[in-house]
Amino acid sequence: MNFKVQESTNKLRGGYYTAEAVSRFLSRWALKKHPASILEPSCGDGEFVRAVRAVHDYRLQFTGVEIHPGEAEKARSEAMGARKIKTEIHTCNFLEWYLSKIDAGISFDAVVGNPPYIRYQYLEPKDQDLAKAIFDKHGLAFTKHTNAWVPFIIASVSLLAPGGRIAMVIPSEILHVLHAEPLRKLLLSECQRILLIDPSELLFEEALQGTVLLMAEKKAAPADPSQGVCILPMGDNEFLKQDPELLCANVSYVSGDVLNGKWMKVLLSFEELEVFEKVYHKPTIHRFRNIASVDVGIVTGANKFFLVDDATISKYELEEYARPMFGRSDHCPGIIYDCDAHKANRTRGLPTNFLMIGKIPASELSDGARKYIQEGEKDGLHKRYKCRIRTPWYSVPSVYTTPIGMLKRAHHFPRLILNSAEAYTTDTAYRIHTTTPTVSAEMLVYSFINSLTALTAELQGRHYGGGVLEMVPSEIEKLSIPLGKMDAIDLRELDRQIRQSISADSILAAQDAIVLKAAGLTKRERETIHEAWRRIRSRRHRSNSEEG
Repeated sequence: MNFKVQESTNKLRGGYYTAEAVSRFLSRWALKKHPASILEPSCGDGEFVRAVRAVHDYRLQFTGVEIHPGEAEKARSEAMGARKIKTEIHTCNFLEWYLSKIDAGISFDAVVGNPPYIRYQYLEPKDQDLAKAIFDKHGLAFTKHTNAWVPFIIASVSLLAPGGRIAMVIPSEILHVLHAEPLRKLLLSECQRILLIDPSELLFEEALQGTVLLMAEKKAAPADPSQGVCILPMGDNEFLKQDPELLCANVSYVSGDVLNGKWMKVLLSFEELEVFEKVYHKPTIHRFRNIASVDVGIVTGANKFFLVDDATISKYELEEYARPMFGRSDHCPGIIYDCDAHKANRTRGLPTNFLMIGKIPASELSDGARKYIQEGEKDGLHKRYKCRIRTPWYSVPSVYTTPIGMLKRAHHFPRLILNSAEAYTTDTAYRIHTTTPTVSAEMLVYSFINSLTALTAELQGRHYGGGVLEMVPSEIEKLSIPLGKMDAIDLRELDRQIRQSISADSILAAQDAIVLKAAGLTKRERETIHEAWRRIRSRRHRSNSEEG
């Protein structure tokens, strides 16, 4: 596969090689049932060849696939002289190789490896087509947000013989990214049991990618029941020294509705899950979609042109077109954006002005506005897709404000922002308003800050590098919002605490004693929910992943 030049070589080719301890651990487990044939779909320089050679003690057929000739040759060298192992290393594209073999009935008793982690947009068109063809082959919904590792796993499971084992290193994002949902459904359908070992330490420092170890057994027959999924957290990587069969012998699997959609609920203990399900169905706990609506912010197509500071407004005399706006965490570190906050941002020189020029013909604009538009055209902004489909190109559609805003991304927990300044926001944030007359904007913003809502955000959202939590509207709509009867709320004080960076732990615990207590949660329920949030938040902060 050939990839885009703007990324590092390793990132573009997905070439983060497996540590010896990891490959041997997975190989020991895969070989425990003495498979006659084993496949590695992306063998790189032969790390799994070395691992299998080191731990096997019987005759077997090893088939490897590697697209890079130099790496394939290294893998062949590793196999030379291997006792009792017949090795074939194919120098070709695995996805293409799979599509050429699958209808011939080929299968393997075990599959091991570490598939490439390559975002869809970095794949060459041919490889994008191959990825889609594999999804189509299995009747799975395809999205252009997928990553190369997903079709690799789909193909690997398909090639696995009944009762066979698959043991692979994959990104931890399998638990939560939307583009992996077809794979999650396939695994549940095809596998008797699915174990994901979740180490607290990164297995690939260079990749900066949180990973898990997938260890799954395929059903002996399609009609066999599935035990479900187990996520086994590990505090460090010392587990790699243990016998994987013994390590996995006494784990408990989760099945049923918990596995619908994302698998994040599997991270909850049985006690936490029991409390969560009980609390979730209380009449005082509402789904966000039932009390409020959420829409993306303004899509400008050229934010640097439409979002400007006061100096730019003054230089081009754009005052009549300027409207207040916020769209970044440094614009609003709290939960209230009012005129004072806007003034402070202006003083700091932040881009707090949204240019709302509308459909006014250029000939009717002020001299400064025409000059500014000409500067934008010199930069080719009018040729950008979002701009060129508009007439005139600087006329931004769907321009309106809402009483509440919400930034797309959060570090500790998501929060709503009371938009007292009636400011506009771009697509870095969402526009929200309540749809229930009994729920005011102030009440929703205040009640949103609690451990239950924060926990459901962890379960519904997705994780990015640096421990960032991001949510899309469909995920926000599923959030649990407690709305109990409270005598009074102090939104200003809560805003002050958040702005002063008082610990998220302390803020949520204090809010729980008000918001969750008013919603009827007992002290034990509040403490259980809070601890579950704290533990899963901590996992996010030490685990990096990315989704396109």
